[in-house]
Amino acid sequence: MEERFPERSLYKLMLGSLKVIPMLLAALAILNMIFDFAGIDSSVLSMLGGISFFPLVFIYISSYVFRFCEYHRMFLHYVVANNILTYLDYYIGLPVSNATLLMIHVILIGLFLFLILYFHQKERHARNNKESASRNNR
Repeated sequence: MEERFPERSLYKLMLGSLKVIPMLLAALAILNMIFDFAGIDSSVLSMLGGISFFPLVFIYISSYVFRFCEYHRMFLHYVVANNILTYLDYYIGLPVSNATLLMIHVILIGLFLFLILYFHQKERHARNNKESASRNNR
């Protein structure tokens, strides 16, 4: 008899990996940008953390299917914004110096870190309110 749902451990592994992979991609994108600016060969980081359009779409769809909060999606939003900025510079060529491009990347990182912290605190506050309401109803 076939099971209707996959094994619970595989389900948890899928959820865990879908939550961690965007964080790793964002961290590798930041390291790759720093290494490129410093003139250090980062081809290994590009192979590990570089992601094309279709896998990114799959991760986005999976984040909605598994009902991830906006906090977990913010890492994906950063990766997409970073890829767009990188592709614009690579294919079109932005008329800025390397130092200015680095500052644009740093501003992007700062903006997304602020948003990530904001959504994390918002989620934590909502969870604490829900727990205290359930305790009060007992």
